[in-house]
Amino acid sequence: MYGHGAVPPARSSGTVITLRVLFAAAGFLSCGLLACAPLFRVAFLRGRSIDWVLSWASLPLSIACFAVVGSLPESDPRTDVAMSLVLLLGLFSSVYFLVMDIRVHQQRRFVGHPPPQSPTVHTGYGYPQPTPTPPYTSTLLPQPPTSPVSAPGVVPPPPPQRPAPARIDQVRAELDELSDYLRKHDGNTEGGR
Repeated sequence: MYGHGAVPPARSSGTVITLRVLFAAAGFLSCGLLACAPLFRVAFLRGRSIDWVLSWASLPLSIACFAVVGSLPESDPRTDVAMSLVLLLGLFSSVYFLVMDIRVHQQRRFVGHPPPQSPTVHTGYGYPQPTPTPPYTSTLLPQPPTSPVSAPGVVPPPPPQRPAPARIDQVRAELDELSDYLRKHDGNTEGGR
């Protein structure tokens, strides 16, 4: 959807906070019935088997607790235990979701950034750029001749521009044809009315 090698746009902090609030609220404010929703979100984010087991186990546990609450009389102490258990399940799932979601987003934030001393490679849109070679390979590879050091105040000539790909030239030509076509027909349509 975003092209070859392109990274989807990052979510804004407002979107991340809104999702955190909604998933955490779903677990607890539904009295534990939707306690599986934040746990499934954690399972999708982390992809660990323990998270999948917790999310799948929370679903029948909350349904069973609600079945006990609905089938037994209100004065029975088992209904209190079942309701307490389902509320604790909702609380646990919300807290666990918040802790894991914050951890995952902090790890992702630091994984994508290069260390402070590493060179940065700026890439043009759609053009793959070579990565910088480590210093130990400079003796193994033939080096291009270096230009002499220019005197202070002398501006070196700009590097030669790389030619545009054929696809861009084709699109430009098609746009030129389209604009010519529209100019021709724009004058004829007003006179023919």
